[in-house]
Amino acid sequence: RAALDRATVLLSVTKGGKRIDNVWGSGGGQQSVKHLVKEIDMLLKEYLLSGDVLEAERCLQELEVPHFHHELVYEAVVMVLESTGEKTFKMMLDLLKSLSRSSVITMDQMKRGYERVYSEIPDINLDVPHSYSVLERFVEECFQAGIISKPLRDLCPSR
Repeated sequence: RAALDRATVLLSVTKGGKRIDNVWGSGGGQQSVKHLVKEIDMLLKEYLLSGDVLEAERCLQELEVPHFHHELVYEAVVMVLESTGEKTFKMMLDLLKSLSRSSVITMDQMKRGYERVYSEIPDINLDVPHSYSVLERFVEECFQAGIISKPLRDLCPSR
């Protein structure tokens, strides 16, 4: 009862929403999908610049949205498909390997991210003509590294 009374007072204060953010914070569930997608995109771009896996892992955990980690997997694989060099390929492989081993990204979230890429590869291929071959190679490397399972590897579409 005391907590509800306190919340009522905080909400009635001018700029109550701001005050509540400062008191209890606004965690992952309170953020819009659009905002989270933007944060994940920035996280991945910063990682490509810095190469700091631990910092990327910390930033992902700070978002407090483990149910949305499939978005990072999806965006990371799409960045690999859209890149032209080996650097992005290797760095994203290392990041996914680290996040998988530390269980920051669960097998279920990993699977959902890959399945999204698989379902959208025909559209991606329109913009990036070599995407099927890059995807096949990346998926095979991920399987060899223990990031994804054999059944998920076998689902990978090919031309």
